[in-house]
Amino acid sequence: MLGERITRSATARRGESVKDITAWVQRRRRQVGPTVQRIPFHELEGWSFSQETGNLVHRSGRFFTVHGLRAAIGEHPGRMSWHQPIITQPEVGILGILAQEFDGVLHFLMQAKMEPGNPGLVQISPTVQATYSNYTKIHQGGGVRYLEYFTDPSRGRVLSDVLQSEHGSWFCRKRNRNMVVEVTGALPDHEDFRWLTLGQIHELLGHDNTVNFDARSALAGLYGPGASQALHSDTHVLSWLAARRSLTPITGVPISLADLPGWRRDEYSIHHEQQRYFRVMAVSVRAGNREVSQWTQPLLEPNGQGIVAFLMRTFNGVPHVLVSARAEAGFSDVELGPTVQCVPRNHQHLPAAQQPPFLSAVQSAAPPQIRYAALLSEEGGRFLNAVSQYLVIEATEEQAPLKEPPGFCWVSRDQLAAFTRSSHYVSAQARTLLVCLNTLGA
Repeated sequence: MLGERITRSATARRGESVKDITAWVQRRRRQVGPTVQRIPFHELEGWSFSQETGNLVHRSGRFFTVHGLRAAIGEHPGRMSWHQPIITQPEVGILGILAQEFDGVLHFLMQAKMEPGNPGLVQISPTVQATYSNYTKIHQGGGVRYLEYFTDPSRGRVLSDVLQSEHGSWFCRKRNRNMVVEVTGALPDHEDFRWLTLGQIHELLGHDNTVNFDARSALAGLYGPGASQALHSDTHVLSWLAARRSLTPITGVPISLADLPGWRRDEYSIHHEQQRYFRVMAVSVRAGNREVSQWTQPLLEPNGQGIVAFLMRTFNGVPHVLVSARAEAGFSDVELGPTVQCVPRNHQHLPAAQQPPFLSAVQSAAPPQIRYAALLSEEGGRFLNAVSQYLVIEATEEQAPLKEPPGFCWVSRDQLAAFTRSSHYVSAQARTLLVCLNTLGA
């Protein structure tokens, strides 16, 4: 059974120590010598602001576009509406991890990959992490190693394969194919790749900014449901989500980046007039181990460190987490999200009653309540220094009551794992937290 094999891999710490693995990542960082420098927009090569639309586009018409969005969530009269820049990348990329069994234990082929927006630049990544434009060589660069196992999965056994949304606050309808494919036989070695057990990866997740977003997202689809009893049935949770979706429509109308109310553009950035939320800026990148060794591109940089947290309680001996019905401008529909997901700096001007629900419970949690805590970066290919403190907190009845407030629902870990194996049910940040939850079992 796959579940038993995943459990066996999650408890295995054989092979290289975490110290050895992090030393390998640091060594690759030194050897490839990556650099990222901020540049003014006019120094972007191949990118420009369209005279027709005002949007930031690539001359090939591929990769991605930064445009304006008029967004609204909910029905009149209580709906929220605003304007913002957003990234549209209609291509479906591949986040793929190869698996192979050695001495009866599943191992996963992980890559030390450079992304321009990541803290430290090089982090542990999937075997393949590529947009359609990249792996079809629109950039006229080199090929993607091991890509053939994911474009033709008949070469192996598919363990997980699901289309998932990405960060809906910054991406418009972005999806990636998250895959894990098991193979047999020897594969060509390369200094950028290492076979790791799930237990080793879990241990690395306890280290700040070490395992990248794409690896966490792809791994989340591996965890199968167990047989534990949940507070609510799957039907109840899905009915609750359907009701939230019907009451919380998400609409987004593309508009010109040049006509975006409340946003200003200067030589180096597009930013909010009150210096909140995020900015769009440009970078020049050099890296010795990428398909292209030098390029320029726009990046989105959030205006502060985020908090992403699950409040957790145990009911009838079964751990549960409090999920939210998460609506974001770039989502096609409401998804199951963390209990808290925000950048506190964006809300500090608001009175306490208007702060995100449960934020104060997360920020005031006593150290013994904190079951998991680490700084983890988001997608480093499009976002610069997008780092959040990821937390799993054992809550009290006072902090997180059994009777959920509107917009929240208790789900078991097993239910969350089951929903993650289907498209557009569990958000990007909640998928990361699912992987973090599974480190606690080890």
